[in-house]
Amino acid sequence: MPSMNRILYLLKTRGDQTAQALAADLGMTAMGARQHLLLAEQQGLVESVMEKRSIGRPARVWYLTEEGHARFPERHADLTLTLIEGVKTVFGEQGLDALISHREQQMGQVYQQALAAESGLEAKIQRLAELRTAEGYMAEVEADGSEQWLLIENHCPICTAAQQCQQFCRSELALFSQCLGSDVEVSRIEHLLLEGRRCVYRIAPRR
Repeated sequence: MPSMNRILYLLKTRGDQTAQALAADLGMTAMGARQHLLLAEQQGLVESVMEKRSIGRPARVWYLTEEGHARFPERHADLTLTLIEGVKTVFGEQGLDALISHREQQMGQVYQQALAAESGLEAKIQRLAELRTAEGYMAEVEADGSEQWLLIENHCPICTAAQQCQQFCRSELALFSQCLGSDVEVSRIEHLLLEGRRCVYRIAPRR
């Protein structure tokens, strides 16, 4: 069902939403959006809760369940976990660190080559988001004040591996800093593994 899939996508990328907000984004009636939401609820993909508002009556907001999040699968999670455990067993933690560093260097070369064709920090961040989206991170960029941007990753295709080995998360933060240059500051302000809904990075010229 295309409409239901689009609703699930909006809940994944934008977080909790009312049926009215979803309907406005999708160009359908609120009743139509509610029908899709109720069907998704029957399938265990979404749930809802009444949320108090500062003005007016409480509103019902909808959000993805774990099963709903699973509609956006990770890549080869079981195989990755098996390989991580194998590397730890055979080569120890130092061997795993070396493997992650090698991955970081390889990806850094790819990113730097792609970003070299872009002029200006914003263009580079937009290109980085495109690269990350192609890898399954559902990335987007938002302005965050003057000369400051947010790189938002709405999905993590290696989340299971990162839960098992958080060096992956530290490596990705270092990777962004490396490919954007020493005159740019990158900080993670929201982290999926620390009860965040997604991973968000603030990027700005270094003062």
